[in-house]
Amino acid sequence: MADGSVQGFAHDRYAGVRATFEDNLAAGADVGASFCATVEGETVVDLWGGFADAERTREWAADTIVNVYSTTKTMTALTALLVADRGELDFDAPVARYWPEFAANGKADVKVSHLMSHSAGLSGWREPITEADLYDWPKVTALLAAQEPFWAPGTASGYHGMTQGYLVGEVVRRITGRSLGTVFREEIAEPLGADFHIGLPASEDPRVADLIPPPVTPTFADSQSELQANMADNPPLDVLVTRSRAWRGAELPAVGGTGNARSIAEIHALLANGGFANGKRIMSEAGCRKALEPQIEGRDLILDMSVRFGLGFAIGGGMPNPNTLYWGGYGGSLAIIDLDARTSFGYAMNKMSGTTTGDLRALGLAMAMWEAA
Repeated sequence: MADGSVQGFAHDRYAGVRATFEDNLAAGADVGASFCATVEGETVVDLWGGFADAERTREWAADTIVNVYSTTKTMTALTALLVADRGELDFDAPVARYWPEFAANGKADVKVSHLMSHSAGLSGWREPITEADLYDWPKVTALLAAQEPFWAPGTASGYHGMTQGYLVGEVVRRITGRSLGTVFREEIAEPLGADFHIGLPASEDPRVADLIPPPVTPTFADSQSELQANMADNPPLDVLVTRSRAWRGAELPAVGGTGNARSIAEIHALLANGGFANGKRIMSEAGCRKALEPQIEGRDLILDMSVRFGLGFAIGGGMPNPNTLYWGGYGGSLAIIDLDARTSFGYAMNKMSGTTTGDLRALGLAMAMWEAA
């Protein structure tokens, strides 16, 4: 079809989810989008529709993928959880055990768990950096290893919007000898047959939807704190950079992932089902539940809202079941993993809202799922 109509399926009991998805497109809340849900490891909803560009010349197809910004962090966290599940990484250990240079400037006691929970005091770079520097892994990780924390590590969270990917990624690289994107691809995405990439090959560019920037760039407040401004503007980035080969090809484990709702939901079925997905045992149940261990709670110094972080995910957050993990990306993408109901949801779209942590389009779809359960 060439009209951008909704494709895919939703089991009968989830007809309301399909209706909500169709309404979002019809009302213009979405230009192109995908939503997927799994229950007990079975994919019960897999929908897509609309267009992959603002001009509505390319349909959003079954295999359309898109940059999901910080929903990438859920894949980075999962990769670290996998390495830990194998006994190679101890979240309670000092980062310097794996990355000796990191001990500089008062960081000898900073734990890997602090990196996972945005509480390491490294929410941005003290040195001014450029967009080009983001593609220079040795440079930006060395700067983080050398600098003094902005606040006492472990005392508060302050969203590590860009830096978390480099910090966790470098720990994984020091342990495994492989980049985080490579470990993710070889140990998670490929075994599960999932179309999510941290470092996208150029051959896949034709499938990528264009992100449509929000009408207004989000600001944290009328008067940003120095900490907020540093995280948001060092370096300054335009959404259109996500259309560049440099951005797509680089491994940016905090913000650069490219995938769709199907890959988000089907990968996180692993966490929802005790380490088993697509017929494969990849992690132990205890290794999955490790993500639920609370690390820090309170008003986040960057997001300026109350959040409870476990290992790599926010926990609970008013969801129907307490053992729920979630995180979203700038513009609206979202991953939710409900370990009690053994369900996972993924939402990915191209029309961005001004939010940094998910929005009502994704939550409306998730609520329609819970209502049908």
